Amino acid sequence: MLIAADLAFGYPGRTIGRGVTLCVSPGEVFCLLGPNGCGKTTLFKTLLGLLRPHGGRLELDGRPVAGTPRREFARRVAYVPQATAATFPFTVFDVVLMGRASALGSFERPSAKDRQIVRETLSQLGIEHLASRSYTAISGGERQMALIARALAQRPAMIVMDEPTASLDFGNQVLILRQILALAAGGMAVILSTHEPGHAFACADTVALMCAGGIVMTGTPDAALTPETLGSLYGIEVAVARLAGRGVCVPLLHGRP
Repeated sequence: MLIAADLAFGYPGRTIGRGVTLCVSPGEVFCLLGPNGCGKTTLFKTLLGLLRPHGGRLELDGRPVAGTPRREFARRVAYVPQATAATFPFTVFDVVLMGRASALGSFERPSAKDRQIVRETLSQLGIEHLASRSYTAISGGERQMALIARALAQRPAMIVMDEPTASLDFGNQVLILRQILALAAGGMAVILSTHEPGHAFACADTVALMCAGGIVMTGTPDAALTPETLGSLYGIEVAVARLAGRGVCVPLLHGRP
């Protein structure tokens, strides 16, 4: 269980957000929505212990994140960043194999079991055909899938995903949403951010709306994602309806025939 209480966060000498309180439990999908620049990625880096909190309390299973050794933390929590341009021409297989690093001792080489976990993870996401490709030579969407595979290869108890469906085509977005639901059904805690309210309706148990560094509302998708809250958050008019058993969000475009 990850708990943040009255958390303040930011960068050295600059606080970006304050008063963030949240709790994420095993088997829960916690989804964060908010406009660009509101602090979602910085908050995630703080939850992951990559940035020190500026105040408040942050604990993983009752233990301060700041006091947890990084190797131990990495065995329990995985991170999927937004895909970026690659520098070194590692194969996709080797990129995913890096996810096994926290399970290895100093100077220990990946075992046959580690390599089998990588093959299983690539197959699980349907990207085994990319295994021998250079990470620098594949598309942005394919790099995003490889980063998700790297995180899953850690075999973590919790996974933090920063816009995991960014750059993915419609079919691969659905694949990732299904994977998120499967991970939660298996007991994994999932924290993700998205710019698509429909994705939150599809897979989230809890939704938090973020604006200017603070959480302005937390609740179920149906409670949090209303025309009023979304309109206020993004500064647009929105209609929310139900289709095929779940919520659908549609922006109202004025001036169109």
